[in-house]
Amino acid sequence: MKALLYEGPQAIRYRDMPDPTLVDDRGALVRVTSAGICGSDLHIYGGHGFSPDLGFCVGHEAVGEVVEVGSAVRRFAVGDRVLVAASVGCAGCPACWSGQVSRCENLTSPLDACYGLSSKLQGGQAEFLAVPRADGNLAHLPDSISDEAGVVLADNAATAWYGARRARIQPGETVAVIGLGPVGLMAVQSAFAMGAARVLGVDLVAQRRDRAAEMGAEPMDGDDPKTHIRSVTGGLGADVAIEAVGADATISLATSAVRRGGRVGVIGVSQNTKYSFNMPLAQVKELEFTIGLCSIQYELPALLALTAAGRLNPEAVVSHRLPLSDGERAYAMFAGREDGVSKIVLDPSA
Repeated sequence: MKALLYEGPQAIRYRDMPDPTLVDDRGALVRVTSAGICGSDLHIYGGHGFSPDLGFCVGHEAVGEVVEVGSAVRRFAVGDRVLVAASVGCAGCPACWSGQVSRCENLTSPLDACYGLSSKLQGGQAEFLAVPRADGNLAHLPDSISDEAGVVLADNAATAWYGARRARIQPGETVAVIGLGPVGLMAVQSAFAMGAARVLGVDLVAQRRDRAAEMGAEPMDGDDPKTHIRSVTGGLGADVAIEAVGADATISLATSAVRRGGRVGVIGVSQNTKYSFNMPLAQVKELEFTIGLCSIQYELPALLALTAAGRLNPEAVVSHRLPLSDGERAYAMFAGREDGVSKIVLDPSA
């Protein structure tokens, strides 16, 4: 089959690789109809990945059609249209039964818990994808929800909702969303769906601020967002900040941009093991600080219902749809923030 393989920094290549096979009788094979490039894929692309492996298939956002199932699979059959959850669990422990797969008791390595981080679990930017423990790691995708929306729901939308939910956004509050890539844009939508009165959009890139403004956010000054947030909140700061970048500077901005008693939710992926958290500031301001990795399976029931009802519009964050064969160019475009890029969806059949 054709797939996008990581061969080194800035080297994502469209190559042939062996067709996947069923892992065991609990697995399934999915013909991928659409796959997404996530911001965390750029860590790999930039040479700061999650393993030293080379030559593995990247990507953890995919939708498609089931083409084969193991004999022990009960919830899915050949021909089903499915969303592949980016988070992977064992499907056999109490945490996974509740949907909290990020707390899985049996997967001990993060390389087993997400597709496309190493050669251990090949990714979804390919024509076919092998899904382990399919009953717990697939979701039925109704015909009323598009492929593009499904790709966003597979990670970006779920992660945004998770961050907003854990930050306990309340009706009438003011929420600052820091970082307006696909996850940040979905955080804007999530905040409004949870009843936020105002959403303040922070990003260095003017086009991203403009896209957030189309969703109802108030764009903040890219050069001095903290001052702008203070000025539009009567000097107090936002009630809640959702950080969707994972950089030291944006995490620090989130903690400083909220008012006393404010709440901060960090959903950007940080790889800095030496981040210096401003404990005195957090203590003086009585901040609530949450951080974590989303269990997609836990968030999906609400998100599928909200999307089907038109309360969320994940497809709105998609800016480009390209053939999988253009994957090398797509990565360069996404990394360079070219052509107003937000979310790129790849089509293996094009």
